[in-house]
Amino acid sequence: MTTDQTDTPETILSLRKSLCAESTPLPVRFRALFSLKHLARHSTGAESKAAVDAIAAALSSPSALLKHELAYCLGQTGNMEAVAPLQNVLKDVNEDPMCRHEAAEALGALGDAGSLDLLKEFRDREGEEVVVTETCEIAIDRIEWENSEQRKQEKLRQSDFASIDPAPPMPEEHRTVEELGKDLMNTSLPLFRRYRAMFALRDLASPPDLPTAIPAVQALASGFADSSALFRHEIAFVFGQLSHPASIPALSKALANLEEASMVRHEAAEALGSLGEEEGVEAFLKRFLNDKEKVVRESVIVALDMAEYEQGGEAEYALIPEAAGASA
Repeated sequence: MTTDQTDTPETILSLRKSLCAESTPLPVRFRALFSLKHLARHSTGAESKAAVDAIAAALSSPSALLKHELAYCLGQTGNMEAVAPLQNVLKDVNEDPMCRHEAAEALGALGDAGSLDLLKEFRDREGEEVVVTETCEIAIDRIEWENSEQRKQEKLRQSDFASIDPAPPMPEEHRTVEELGKDLMNTSLPLFRRYRAMFALRDLASPPDLPTAIPAVQALASGFADSSALFRHEIAFVFGQLSHPASIPALSKALANLEEASMVRHEAAEALGSLGEEEGVEAFLKRFLNDKEKVVRESVIVALDMAEYEQGGEAEYALIPEAAGASA
């Protein structure tokens, strides 16, 4: 998948240069990435493809944190040009499982029925990492739901969040906090159904002054007790979307737990970064700048940059095309 760079807009070339250069500070690379995701999703034709190509070009980075974020962003572009690089990441059994999981999830987000056979292959692969198996299962269910009659009949509330989620929220008729909390923690249900409860609870916690917000956050926090690291990491991701102060105790506990899976701790760190304007959060994050896990250390660096943005009142975290080339 290549784009003739002579025809690529200067902004995308500049962002690509920043994103792909290992010498670029990680926070700048993340800001460049989110800018490219925006361009890939909201542009058309050759410009959108060039932005997808720019994101995919950075998949050779040694940073598992960056690569997993690249895969996530490719899934959020809605551009089928992203399918091939994502499939390549999933197929690479020597790649970090966190990156492969994110690639599988992104294929689900794209709703690409052509990826079903590959997802089923890795869902059923003997000796596969649990996080990959579980993600493939959810991605298959999401693609099948996307193309089902059931989807057409469901009445879904418009979410406050623009993200393409691993599972749609439960329909409106199944939306009390108590009901959803039970589904969230019912391990006899398929993961896809539990994820639907998770995203419905997220929507009941936004905006933060809704009467259901704090009960929904508390219900979500119970998910940190689940046995699945994938599930716990998704809870932390949702808390990052919500940026609700009531989630700080649960996120802090997850980050501080050195026995917790690094994919959960890193997501908790980034979620805390989105709450950086809250008292004590920045100081707490700094305690983990020298963590033994590289993905956690890098996440804290990114989280502190997010915290600085939250405190600075900048209009947009992502879109920095005029600054993107400066540090490359």
